[in-house]
Amino acid sequence: MRQDRPAAIMAADLYNDIGETASDGWRDRMPGLTIVALGTLAAGFLSDRYGAPLTLMALLLGLALNFLSEDARLTPGLVFAARSLLRWGIVLVGLRVTAGQVVALGPVALLCVAGIVALTIGAGVVASRRLGFDAAFGTLAGGAVAICGASAAMALAATLGPKRSGEAQLTLVLVGISAMSATAMLVYPAIAHVLALSDLRAGFLLGASIHDVAQALGAGYAYSPGAGQIAAIVKLTRVALLAPVLAIVTLFLPRDGGGAARAGMPWFVVGFFVMAGINSLGVVPPIAATLAEKTAAVLLAAAVTATAIRTPLAKLVEGGPRPLIVILIATVAAFLLSLAAAMLVIG
Repeated sequence: MRQDRPAAIMAADLYNDIGETASDGWRDRMPGLTIVALGTLAAGFLSDRYGAPLTLMALLLGLALNFLSEDARLTPGLVFAARSLLRWGIVLVGLRVTAGQVVALGPVALLCVAGIVALTIGAGVVASRRLGFDAAFGTLAGGAVAICGASAAMALAATLGPKRSGEAQLTLVLVGISAMSATAMLVYPAIAHVLALSDLRAGFLLGASIHDVAQALGAGYAYSPGAGQIAAIVKLTRVALLAPVLAIVTLFLPRDGGGAARAGMPWFVVGFFVMAGINSLGVVPPIAATLAEKTAAVLLAAAVTATAIRTPLAKLVEGGPRPLIVILIATVAAFLLSLAAAMLVIG
């Protein structure tokens, strides 16, 4: 049975912006969750057998199972895995982070993150206008790259309104973001290894440049545990910048009608920093910390598997190359700015 829902549901949905299916009970979720569980278990076996990163194996297996996204019966479970499991995995990642690590990142690094977000959005706007699109499309594409992928795109589209940001443009941005974020997860850690970056610099690079949260964290932990912790802090700092970015977009590109966009700090970001605060107190038993670490790894791998299965790869060729070029330019800008900051400022 072919899935009727639009392609805008393919990436990890952090803010609950991407609609649920009509049936969302556990019975409806079980088929999709079973596929995700089997894919994640297979990824775990390959990871243990060959020493490859778990999240990388999860991504590759999810892409290999991408044809299953045609079956609408799997959608509730895939949505739940890509959304809820990702959120709880991020919360548990907080138990691997301490306040000392956040402080060690320093105000300069935090300012660099804000600057990278602003300049990436600017690059998207400039590229959009040069290629014949308007500033709204550039803001949509650049903001999705700069902040948190699909969730940022959905929130920005709601802010801009349907006249400034139509469904076709939004779908194309989401597909492009998904493909480029998956590519970044594979390529960026390899570049960091070639450059022999420290855990601090590699974590900053990966957290500041990869689009999707699950893939940013996956790339960080694929590089090293230390880099993964830094990537989590940097990436979630980018996520937290969505609310002020939406406020600025509302000021300079007013919505063309109908409703108000939701903004605010998502609960999983709050949960991440709460867990980090608890861990900083030294009250978490080692066995509990180890269990949380393993659970977080499994949840993130499951979210990556579900996200890869749901990616509508066939739609990448629709709409011509120019919209994708805008996303590519913003992606390259984010990477180069992040690399420059990591090499010249961080550490």
